[in-house]
Amino acid sequence: MMTSVDIDLMRVLADPLRLRIVTLLAGETLCSTHLIEETGARQTNLSNHLKVLREAGVVDTEPCGRFTYYRLRPDVIASLAGQFAGLAETARATVENNVKRSCP
Repeated sequence: MMTSVDIDLMRVLADPLRLRIVTLLAGETLCSTHLIEETGARQTNLSNHLKVLREAGVVDTEPCGRFTYYRLRPDVIASLAGQFAGLAETARATVENNVKRSCP
C-alpha cells in the first residue's frame, strides 16, 4: 500500500525538470553548473528544484571547494519502484483470476 511519503515522492518526481535532474544524476554525480548546462534551466529555478529534491531525500549533496555536487540516492528510487512492482503484481493476479466485484 502506498504511504503518504510515497505519494509525496511521486509528486516531487512528477515535475519534468526534477525528473530530468534525477535521470541525469542516475548516470553520474554532477554540480549545479553541469545541471544548468544539461537542462538549460536558470540557476534560481534549478536551485529551487534541487532544494525540493534534497528535502524529499532524493539527492545528497557533497561540498567540493566552491561547488556543491549532487548525488542520487538509489535506495529512495528503489523503494518507490518496489511499490509500483507490488501494484503491478496485484493487478496481474487480479486479471489472471478474473477478480471482479459484482454489482448489487
